[in-house]
Amino acid sequence: MTIHIGAKPGEIAETVLMPGDPYRAKWVAETFLKNAVCVNEVRGMLGFTGTWNGNRVTVHGSGMGMPSMSIYANELMKDYGAQTLIRIGSIGAMQENIKVRDVIIAMTATSLSTPSSSIMKELNFAPCADYSLLEAAVAASRSRDVGVHVGSIYSSDTFYDERSDLTEQMMRHGIMGVEMEAAELYTLALRHKCRALGIMTVSDHLITGEALPSDQREKSFGDMVQIALETAFT
Repeated sequence: MTIHIGAKPGEIAETVLMPGDPYRAKWVAETFLKNAVCVNEVRGMLGFTGTWNGNRVTVHGSGMGMPSMSIYANELMKDYGAQTLIRIGSIGAMQENIKVRDVIIAMTATSLSTPSSSIMKELNFAPCADYSLLEAAVAASRSRDVGVHVGSIYSSDTFYDERSDLTEQMMRHGIMGVEMEAAELYTLALRHKCRALGIMTVSDHLITGEALPSDQREKSFGDMVQIALETAFT
């Protein structure tokens, strides 16, 4: 048991899928896992452990933003022995060729700052995904009838961002989408010698203004979860 996770020793699997929303963690566990058991509900941040195709897996919420992700990822890796952590969640598209409901696999995650920035000091650190997971995710995505894009994303400190000039430059330099957690997860995984990857479904589009209605999000996120599970256990 840690400050933020009430699971007992042995209740967290080595492979952890991390949606931001704790209720999405519940949906994933109930929809994709067998014999899923709730192992954490401290502060309403739900975590479940079950099996998928005979493989033990935990689905645990991370909350919104990099500071929250940092808390849960640190404790999962340092105190519970998690070795493979895959972020599953939503992302806003920043390129015209990407469509709502497409899946983005993040090779790198750009940011203005992360909770780890104070450690890096003047270094402009470039956090990246684990290559073995990245390769497995690309292979797993080929069997899905969904648009898949692999490349760079932006992890933002703010949801209501008013830096239109920064957004324009990121679009100009090929950043595929914006979310709020991956850069810190990648940094922590590298620090603790674990594996991490972000696989995210496009829920809205910064250029077209299109957005996925809330009642359609769960069904659309199924491809992302299947790719993540296949990636983890390839």
